[in-house]
Amino acid sequence: MLSKSKIAVVGSGSWATAIAKMLMVNIENLNWFIRNPDNVEFFKKFGHNPNYLRGVEFDTDRINFYSDINEVAENSDILIFAIPSAFLKESLQHLTVDIRDKFIVSAIKGIVPEDNLIIGEFFNKFYHVPYESIGVIAGPCHAEEVALERLSYLTIACPDMKKARAFAFKLETSYIRTHISDDIWGTEYASVIKNVIAIAAGICHGLRYGDNFQAVLVSNAIQEIKRFVDTVHPIDRDIKSSAYLGDLLVTAYSQFSRNRTFGTMIGKGYSVRSAQLEMHMVAEGYYAVKCIREINTQYNVNMPINDAVYNILYENISPAIEIRLLSENLR
Repeated sequence: MLSKSKIAVVGSGSWATAIAKMLMVNIENLNWFIRNPDNVEFFKKFGHNPNYLRGVEFDTDRINFYSDINEVAENSDILIFAIPSAFLKESLQHLTVDIRDKFIVSAIKGIVPEDNLIIGEFFNKFYHVPYESIGVIAGPCHAEEVALERLSYLTIACPDMKKARAFAFKLETSYIRTHISDDIWGTEYASVIKNVIAIAAGICHGLRYGDNFQAVLVSNAIQEIKRFVDTVHPIDRDIKSSAYLGDLLVTAYSQFSRNRTFGTMIGKGYSVRSAQLEMHMVAEGYYAVKCIREINTQYNVNMPINDAVYNILYENISPAIEIRLLSENLR
């Protein structure tokens, strides 16, 4: 049913660019919302993103660029949101087009701050999009490896499995394999928490903890994720599958992980602010750890890794002291 739909990417970062690259293998024309008109002009002139994945070239004759959120929403059936969660509300503040009949896809892997809602819940609550029309793109997959056309795997989640499969076909290429799931809550929450874990892994790396400790950290982390998602949305799910464990592993270990990079800087002594300024990219885990902690006040799930990262980033506790305390609780 989505085979002839007009598809739009909303966002201009590395993941948005990678998604656009995948889509253009399979569709004739793409709608692309890029808020900054100067970036659009650069794109049209040089055929690549001025700021991210600059080596990926696009046939811009097949791209309809928009800088007006209402125009792109009006002219698209599928809207793929790939912008930092902290800026989602700002990007939508001028949206007046009714999107409840659109297929909304989250490629954000974050929680909307203040509201403490995963992206699917946010669009359902504020824009009345039914859950059956909400999809989630889950990893394990880094944009940089998509740009290099290295074999990667995606999980597309949607309560309507027919829509999940139809959309997954849009992303499949010679180097992208897809699987489908009906678990939009578990995949989104796992995608959020794994960013927090990656910050923890980076902090430990910055503090010169070795691979042995990292293995214990990640082993405990997947248990922490399972406890949380099974409490918040209890269904039968295999936490060892790639959408959960695989996404955690690649984010915790990869050289391309911005959350791990951010954590490494914190472990080496950078302040939060200085690390953010030097990265020039958003580490979603910084916002996520606070949101998860606030959400968990309702559930009281045992989350020592999330609590440790929160204490370091928001309570200014010494990383060395906090990780040493955490290490005494890991098994």
